[in-house]
Amino acid sequence: MGLKGHLVWDKRKREEIEEFSNEYKKFIEFAKIERLAISYFEELLRKSGFIRVDEVTDVEDQVYLVNRNKSLVAIKGNIENGVNFVAAHVDSPRLDLRTYPLYEEADIALAKTHYYGGVKKYQWFSLPLALVGVVVKEDGQKIDVCIGCDGKDPVFVLPDLLPHLDKEDNKVSEHFKAEKMNIILGSIPLQGEENEPVKKNVLKLLKDKYNIDEEDFVSADLELVPALKPRDVGIDSSFIGAYGHDDKICAYEGVMALLNAQISEGQKAAGVILFDKEEIGSEGDSGAQARFYRAFLRKLLKMRGISDAESALDDIIAKSTVLSADVTTLQDPSYLEVHDKLNAAKAGYGVGLVKYTGRGGKGGASEAHAELVARVRGILNKNGISWQPSLLGKVDVGGGGTVAKFLAQEGFDTIDMGPGLLGMHSPFELVSKADLYETYLAFKVLLEQL
Repeated sequence: MGLKGHLVWDKRKREEIEEFSNEYKKFIEFAKIERLAISYFEELLRKSGFIRVDEVTDVEDQVYLVNRNKSLVAIKGNIENGVNFVAAHVDSPRLDLRTYPLYEEADIALAKTHYYGGVKKYQWFSLPLALVGVVVKEDGQKIDVCIGCDGKDPVFVLPDLLPHLDKEDNKVSEHFKAEKMNIILGSIPLQGEENEPVKKNVLKLLKDKYNIDEEDFVSADLELVPALKPRDVGIDSSFIGAYGHDDKICAYEGVMALLNAQISEGQKAAGVILFDKEEIGSEGDSGAQARFYRAFLRKLLKMRGISDAESALDDIIAKSTVLSADVTTLQDPSYLEVHDKLNAAKAGYGVGLVKYTGRGGKGGASEAHAELVARVRGILNKNGISWQPSLLGKVDVGGGGTVAKFLAQEGFDTIDMGPGLLGMHSPFELVSKADLYETYLAFKVLLEQL
């Protein structure tokens, strides 16, 4: 079933692929930032009978934990048998507002941004953007912000310089500077004000509508993301274009696989771990280098009457497997020179298996052992799941990393896998609907049978 031998469209019913794709489009339109993704998944888990760990009063087989509203771990089954995990991340490249962002120049109010993750800066100019996130007042009041999410809302833009005045002969990547990435907030002055009247009018509007003061921006998580709806792409509607496929697509596939997986008594448990901060190195207390999921597993062990939970946890990790679920690259027909054609995923041929990540001489790699790759390959083949080998570009041309190496360091048997994208890290990435659906099927059968 592997080595690009089985085009998914030839063996799956179009209706099944479209049904799954339509539900995914609803999710990816809503889950513009990591907080919204986690809230969406928590609602799905609760509807499916999962119980939040701090609400558990007895031994339960469907339990979850939300960590700081930005990451999550959920498990179905008895973890004493080990756990098959899907681990993905819910953050995506974007622009953040700076801590103190507002200013006025040339009678226009603007806000300074700080790009997050690996972005091509030029792609974010002259693009409609939505401002999404939370502001927390000093008394603890939390204000949800989503300006530009509704079609009737205003949007925000980083205007590009007109070609008539742009005569610099620089490479694109050198010409677009982070300090030029300032969004337009408005141009109407507040009557009676002489000093920064436009900025003060913006602050008045924010106060009237959201009860936000200028100092409140210091304690805010506000992100600028494309104000674009997911759309079918191509005459045959075979692709989905949207912001945030990387890596909310794998998070969605993983959660849906968990909810639909059939786990019998005596089997390994099934689980998902959804991380934040992957795009900046998995840092902080919500990323893959944080150990909140280990604390969650220890709690589950104690609930089952195991007193030496730390020692038992080591044994459980040794019996567990992690599918490091992240997107890979597709062969781009306009840029074939950067791909190793033998090891590059093609659209419509199923989930990509990535034996190793890293750069150059495998620097920073997490490499799956041959024994694990063989088990995964065997299960996928036995169940008729289309898969293909994938690497992120030619040697010394491409490279990158995932959460895999951090989980491998904890002792989990780990392999990278996921669907391929065109335009990865852009404001409007493309995924094949066939690969979207086939990856879900792969995750489901691997959670059940690894």
